[in-house]
Amino acid sequence: MVTTKWALDPTHSEIQFKVKHLMISKVTGQFQKFDASIETEGDDLSTAKISFSAEVNSISTNNEQRDAHLKTGDFFDAENHPQLTFVSSNLEKIDDENYKMHGTLTMRGASKEITLDVEFGGMMQDPWGNTRVGFTISGKINRKDYGVSFGLLAETASVMVSDEVGLHAQAEFVKVTAPVAAMA
Repeated sequence: MVTTKWALDPTHSEIQFKVKHLMISKVTGQFQKFDASIETEGDDLSTAKISFSAEVNSISTNNEQRDAHLKTGDFFDAENHPQLTFVSSNLEKIDDENYKMHGTLTMRGASKEITLDVEFGGMMQDPWGNTRVGFTISGKINRKDYGVSFGLLAETASVMVSDEVGLHAQAEFVKVTAPVAAMA
């Protein structure tokens, strides 16, 4: 069996989330520092094993006060849980361009199985001879599954932040090594 490793190109990748504020509009946030890697059998993406991590302290919503609040125990609790991670368990091929990625998302010390939609953007060789692949990844999680329960205003009984959080990522990877035989 031949293993191929792929490294994230962070300059051509992003990870974002969207959450409703006061149930009338959506706020977008992103992580500035993150990493991901893929291992495949040869170039067969249906065999991909994917791992991802993001530094919680790199969160940005274009509002310093809100970002500072998101790092507290009300939300991500960056002091006690400085990273969130995702490790795939299976990449289910739907057709030539679409996959379902199953795996475990860990945030605030809670690990939950999730399924994300993956759209394969293609594989090509860049002008410098590197092989690259691109993906669009999307999905939804419930923030309460990870212990994030902040957001109910007792005095008005209105919801400040929706339970559902939309996830969206653009990810480009570059083949970092020539395929090598896997160790038995």
